[in-house]
Amino acid sequence: MGKVISIANQKGGVGKTTTAVNLSASLAITKIKTLLVDADPQGNSSSGVGYGKEDIEENLYHALIGEVSIREVIKGTAIPHLKIVTANTDLIGAEIEFINEIAREKKLKEVLSEVVPEYDFVFIDCPPSLGILTVNSLTAAHSVLIPLQCEYYAMEGLTQLLKTIRLVKEHLNPELQIEGILLTMYDARNNLSHQVAEEVRSHFKGKVFPTVIPRNIRLSEAPSYGKPVILYDAQSKGAQSYIELAKEILTNGKGNYG
Repeated sequence: MGKVISIANQKGGVGKTTTAVNLSASLAITKIKTLLVDADPQGNSSSGVGYGKEDIEENLYHALIGEVSIREVIKGTAIPHLKIVTANTDLIGAEIEFINEIAREKKLKEVLSEVVPEYDFVFIDCPPSLGILTVNSLTAAHSVLIPLQCEYYAMEGLTQLLKTIRLVKEHLNPELQIEGILLTMYDARNNLSHQVAEEVRSHFKGKVFPTVIPRNIRLSEAPSYGKPVILYDAQSKGAQSYIELAKEILTNGKGNYG
């Protein structure tokens, strides 16, 4: 059985999609079977691996409402062992259509259950909100990875996210764990980055990944080419940091690979 990890933070601009795309790619490049599920109506994970909005017809939305099976919306990428379930603004409709549905929080889990055993890792890129799509993603997951930017107000909103995680664990998914907090947008030349990292590590002892993701121009450029950074510039600091994060997840015994 593969490990399902949701990547969540309701605050936008923290490196959530960057992490979803590049962590998935870093594992898949070593022939680990990886599925990336784009659960964000913005569709940035989809475009990050080469699927523009004009390329996306049937997608996660159509699987969630039962029009197609999840297998029909899994697409290949430039990395043979990385597959993606794409998304676009169609997914906004799910928020509305699920309002009166029974067990609406478990729709994504039900849909994914058919294919999860075929992968070593499944990563879900959550939208920047705590709505029904994020709750679905947390209900479907074994754990949640939380990207946190090394900037002012880094922990703003984190209390609410942790409360949501706790409620999902209590009422919907007792197996849900925190995979770890990932420090992003780290600038080693900036005292603030050091201060934020120190504060977060002190506040969340044992929950913060040793690997930090630096501010890196290659990481910023890669999505505009529809590529994970490992295919855009494998030697960049951004690519190397996600390779290190992938090693951490494997070394810590995550997933069923090996």
